[in-house]
Amino acid sequence: MQTIMPNAASLFAAVSLAVIAFIVSGQIMPLFPEGKDFGYFTFVNMAIGAAVGWKVMGTRAGRGFTPGINNGLTGVAVMVFWALFVQGCYEMFRLAMRNRYDGAFDAIMGIFEVSYDYAVTIAQPNIIATLLIGAVCAGLVTEYVSRKWR
Repeated sequence: MQTIMPNAASLFAAVSLAVIAFIVSGQIMPLFPEGKDFGYFTFVNMAIGAAVGWKVMGTRAGRGFTPGINNGLTGVAVMVFWALFVQGCYEMFRLAMRNRYDGAFDAIMGIFEVSYDYAVTIAQPNIIATLLIGAVCAGLVTEYVSRKWR
């Protein structure tokens, strides 16, 4: 098992993606019906962002500024994937407790259906722009910190 040594690049990548997740979560909430209880939605997304930043972006820092931008784009794409999957699992579990599925296979398929519906809902120009700009900034900051504090 590979262990990741703590370094400044991993820390800044984790914080950067957590901040992006916080901002985008705030943009997503108005897209859903009024009265929807989001619970720990923002905090879960921030935790996913921090974990992806630390594990994905932090380990790939220090390869140059163009790969740094690519690192940021990859980090944000992985964060969005895992956030959609985790939120889809939560919603599937909530629906399964209300007996909305006929069996286990329907429930598993429900994860992907809900995740797809969420992806379509959040595919708005302002959210995509925030993710892209945030990805480039996070990648550049992570690369700069990796070069500055080795």
